[in-house]
Amino acid sequence: MASDGARKQFWKRSNSKLPGSIQHVYGAQHPPFDPLLHGTLLRSTAKMPTTPVKAKRVSTFQEFESNTSDAWDAGEDDDELLAMAAESLNSEVVMETANRVLRNHSQRQGRPTLQEGPGLQQKPRPEAEPPSPPSGDLRLVKSVSESHTSCPAESASDAAPLQRSQSLPHSATVTLGGTSDPSTLSSSALSEREASRLDKFKQLLAGPNTDLEELRRLSWSGIPKPVRPMTWKLLSGYLPANVDRRPATLQRKQKEYFAFIEHYYDSRNDEVHQDTYRQIHIDIPRMSPEALILQPKIFERILFIWAIRHPASGYVQGINDLVTPFFVVFICEYIEAEEVDTVDVSGVPAEVLCNIEADTYWCMSKLLDGIQDNYTFAQPGIQMKVKMLEELVSRIDEQVHRHLDQHEVRYLQFAFRWMNNLLMREVPLRCTIRLWDTYQSEPDGFSHFHLYVCAAFLVRWRKEILEEKDFQELLLFLQNLPTAHWDDEDISLLLAEAYRLKFAFADAPNHYKK
Repeated sequence: MASDGARKQFWKRSNSKLPGSIQHVYGAQHPPFDPLLHGTLLRSTAKMPTTPVKAKRVSTFQEFESNTSDAWDAGEDDDELLAMAAESLNSEVVMETANRVLRNHSQRQGRPTLQEGPGLQQKPRPEAEPPSPPSGDLRLVKSVSESHTSCPAESASDAAPLQRSQSLPHSATVTLGGTSDPSTLSSSALSEREASRLDKFKQLLAGPNTDLEELRRLSWSGIPKPVRPMTWKLLSGYLPANVDRRPATLQRKQKEYFAFIEHYYDSRNDEVHQDTYRQIHIDIPRMSPEALILQPKIFERILFIWAIRHPASGYVQGINDLVTPFFVVFICEYIEAEEVDTVDVSGVPAEVLCNIEADTYWCMSKLLDGIQDNYTFAQPGIQMKVKMLEELVSRIDEQVHRHLDQHEVRYLQFAFRWMNNLLMREVPLRCTIRLWDTYQSEPDGFSHFHLYVCAAFLVRWRKEILEEKDFQELLLFLQNLPTAHWDDEDISLLLAEAYRLKFAFADAPNHYKK
């Protein structure tokens, strides 16, 4: 285990120049990759973090709560995403404090402390104990999901008190939000804090003009389930910030989508479109089990219309997976379902389903607008991102990178799917939805921040990777990572590590802009 001094010396290497540059693929035009564009999230604040760099080790959640009562005080702006981002931002303090957040969290869980060296280690999952609430300096790295896991009808949700559904790592009850059992929280402070956060979202969304920057700041740490559909529509750019304009915009965009169906959908049997339609028809049964119980015909129409209207890329395998999160989030406004795989849309009126279909199409289109080079000929965007991931990992964890190279495992063999499907095939759908809360609140979250999430995701398994000494077994492990029991807590830790990497290695891909 590397010492603190050695680790600091390691991080300093992030300023070094690395030779080489990625070659353009088939003459494709690559957009510049500039993670420093994320600077819009660095909001100056008059209140600096009060936690010292070397905090006293806290052994229990009660001690943590008493020592940081201001961080849990619902009366204050406890949801400040980046309070550490002052004018005199010190990157060493950022990295060391983020490490301490993760280390303290693991210690309170009764799990091995994260390795002092680079990378995020896998945390063992206790068989009988539910996860305790994520903690640490929440003013520094906002990685705690506040999403609600029940799916009440909107007509009854306003008057009903907030409820948290149980979410145990190995229990049968694994809900969409993936939040923790309230019986483990030791006090009512967190539920009050959740109610306060939900109220902040509702007040912000009520208008008359929603502050989108404030909405992104609140959403980074997770969006409460009752307000997630509207929040996603705003963050994706589908609906305007002005409350009075939203109904007219919805009506106009839905009418426009129905016109596309009337104009284009019958052409699926034309010879020029037969290959596209056939591939979509083949891929829909390959989607996640959650999608199969929904409405395959709806997905088919969405994908076909998008392909016809985007001839530069057309339909490419992988785009089909991106429909599911939007559809599931939007349908949960109208049905009650404790688990994703029990969603039953049979009782939803046809008119409502049509409107959800249109909303899903437009939000998916907005997402794809930012990553369309992932799906053009030869998929140059994905190849570029996989190359960036390879270099980034070589700087984050040289041992893991060297181990993969020695066993001739190429990043394209496992990371291509990570970029193509945005990790949807690697984590459960409930985790994808939580992940997308943060992606939609990050500038270029799907195209840029996703790179750091993938890097954190890889080095999280460093112990298992280094133990594999055979090419076939190593590749098989990387293509089938054990994430079936993941929940919001795991995603929160992953996002915290990715956020730390973004600050520590923001210059890593710079030479690709040449």
